[in-house]
Amino acid sequence: MAYSPQMRRAVGAMGAALDKAGLGRQDRRFAAHGEHEPMPGAPLVLVACSGGRDSLACAAVAHIACGMRGLRCGAVIVDHRLQEGSARVARRAADDCEALGLAPVSVREVEVGSAPAGLEAAARTARYDALVDAARELQAAVVLLAHTRDDQAEGILIDLMRATGTDALAGMPAMQVVHGVRFLRPFLDLSRADTTAICGQLGLDYWDDPTNGEAWPADEPLPDGYPLRSRVRHTLLPQFSRFAGTDMACRLAQGARIARRDVEFLDSLAAQAEARAVQYAGDGARLDARLLAGEPEAIRWRVIAHVLARCAPGSGERHVRAVEALVSSWRGQGAVELPRKHSAIRKKHVIEVCEDVTHANRRRARRD
Repeated sequence: MAYSPQMRRAVGAMGAALDKAGLGRQDRRFAAHGEHEPMPGAPLVLVACSGGRDSLACAAVAHIACGMRGLRCGAVIVDHRLQEGSARVARRAADDCEALGLAPVSVREVEVGSAPAGLEAAARTARYDALVDAARELQAAVVLLAHTRDDQAEGILIDLMRATGTDALAGMPAMQVVHGVRFLRPFLDLSRADTTAICGQLGLDYWDDPTNGEAWPADEPLPDGYPLRSRVRHTLLPQFSRFAGTDMACRLAQGARIARRDVEFLDSLAAQAEARAVQYAGDGARLDARLLAGEPEAIRWRVIAHVLARCAPGSGERHVRAVEALVSSWRGQGAVELPRKHSAIRKKHVIEVCEDVTHANRRRARRD
């Protein structure tokens, strides 16, 4: 089969991602051209597939790349049940994956709850939980996500609206561990135009989520009732590109690769500092303020942010700043109130982060 330029890029990117994850060729015979059955008990690669153009292209390319390596390739389809007919869409995606040759193919229904950040965040949490459960049950080596450089650029713009700092510029990592499961994003250097072309070349009839606003006129802003990501995709990013006179999705994705290297280096230093200065117990932590005071400010902030994310989920920049002040600007100030009925209080050189009731019990014990 003669590959198009888009297919060559996609197969190359998929192969590089699998190789980097340690999922290379299982036997020398897979170097030969032709169809091969995977090795018995070979590692399983799962594709997260919604039936959209990106994930269907990812499923097709993954099947090819896994076949070249003797790996098994399956798929997981998550039905969020947020739209009428979602079960039919999920079944169609499963049928498409089976027709491509993927096995096993599993459809998972989820219950999307509520989240402070809104429905999109709640759906994302439910989706990842379902993918993690499927990967564990099927003993998958990795789960593939079909995010493209367009998704990367859209995510960066959204993060810049909601957050600040280097992490907002770094976008999504090519490899990520969630609850012990490895996720790979092999298509971060491919565009949505590439995945659209691949689907066309392979005769794959993909599904377009109506909330993406694909049917809305390109020269009209998408109404506020659509999800933020859809409005960024349809309205903001194209306007940004026109204003800059260049493809800003490509530029933002390129910048993310550089920022990601910096973020990963800072995270490694912060992890070392955290191991030295922080002790966890249950849902609380004890921070050695003297050790943290000797760390560079950038590392100190990262350590504190990680502690608060683990002990008091929902903590924001103002909470990190207030706890950091207990280290760098200690003048005997009182406790810092945190989400989830937690607080941080400094006693001598130790900062305790725990539930308010725990602080109260310790104060009573000292009085007694």
